[in-house]
Amino acid sequence: MDNTTASRVVPGKAPPRGRFPHIKRAGDFLYVSGTSSRRPDGSFEGAEADAMGATNLDIRVQTRAVLNNIRDVLASMGAGLAHVVEICTYLVNMNDFGGYNEVYAEYFDFDGPTRTTVAVHQLPHPHLLIEIKAVAYHPVSLHKDGA
Repeated sequence: MDNTTASRVVPGKAPPRGRFPHIKRAGDFLYVSGTSSRRPDGSFEGAEADAMGATNLDIRVQTRAVLNNIRDVLASMGAGLAHVVEICTYLVNMNDFGGYNEVYAEYFDFDGPTRTTVAVHQLPHPHLLIEIKAVAYHPVSLHKDGA
């Protein structure tokens, strides 16, 4: 592969649940696959169950974990959240929009990426409230190893 195309599964992050990379470079753009709050051990940030099995799902904790996971995936290619130009967010319940929006504002402002937020029927695990995919602009010339 030349230095303008590269795909990567990032060590230390939760492995993809399918045959796809966490991130792909296409020229000067980086495409981050849909990312959740899943930890490498398969558990989820923002999802707890009590002794009776009742779940407590927290959109704020999950949103923060998702954005931190995206940050880490971008770092594997020498980029960061400041390079993100577009975000697409999938929420299972639009009643979580306020909490999501509150945490999102800790990471981005009006000069940040464009954004689309849509409601979906479900995500790949019942403990997931949110998934985000991102596109970043990070010219190849800025990345030292060209990946």
